[in-house]
Amino acid sequence: MNVTVITGGSRGIGAAVALRLAQDGHDMAIGYRSDAEAAERAADAVRATGRRCVTVALDTADEHDVDRLFDAAAELGPVTGLVNNAGVSGPNGPLAEADAEGMRRALDVNVLGYLLCARRAVRDMTRTGGGAIVNISSAAATLGSPGQYVHYAATKAATDALTVGLAKEVAGLGIRVNCVAPGIIWTEFHEDPQRPAKLADVIPMGRSGRPEEITGAVSWLLSDDASYATGAVLRVAGGM
Repeated sequence: MNVTVITGGSRGIGAAVALRLAQDGHDMAIGYRSDAEAAERAADAVRATGRRCVTVALDTADEHDVDRLFDAAAELGPVTGLVNNAGVSGPNGPLAEADAEGMRRALDVNVLGYLLCARRAVRDMTRTGGGAIVNISSAAATLGSPGQYVHYAATKAATDALTVGLAKEVAGLGIRVNCVAPGIIWTEFHEDPQRPAKLADVIPMGRSGRPEEITGAVSWLLSDDASYATGAVLRVAGGM
């Protein structure tokens, strides 16, 4: 039985991943920040496949909230998977114009939040026989996102480093840690809703991606088919 925790699972890539994992046999706990209605829609889509799903409102940068999420998941059975997906962009624009509080929040959610969720997942999986973690990074980690959100790109570079380091740390415990790095995807994440269309020309494939095009990579990395894959950063970015 697969029981997977997904943070930021109410919309966008997270909701698409939740549905794909349900189709592939996972029960799950969906963590979300504030949009309870969207979280319930995502959960209903999961339940429509015959899988079990609970939703938990939380701030992933709060360790007590993270514990509540994992405790709720554990009621479905031993947690076997984590998809670290919750993230915020922070302020948009040149670094020289970015406000410190916005950058701090991005660091809290995108880095500390991932660390806290991974920490709890490792604790649980060590006790119950192993599992797999997939961190959602971004092509921005290597492209840098100049003029838009250098600080966000820095948090995603941290995600890649977390993936590589933790994978080595816990490999002997039967826990795999991998990463999926999407490019520009059609979601509500963008401050400018038309950004994916405007940037299509800089993408080798000539278009931005859809959330559903990220889900297969996540599902594979959680599956037994990826049993020898750990520490990998799988780029799904249309050639960027």
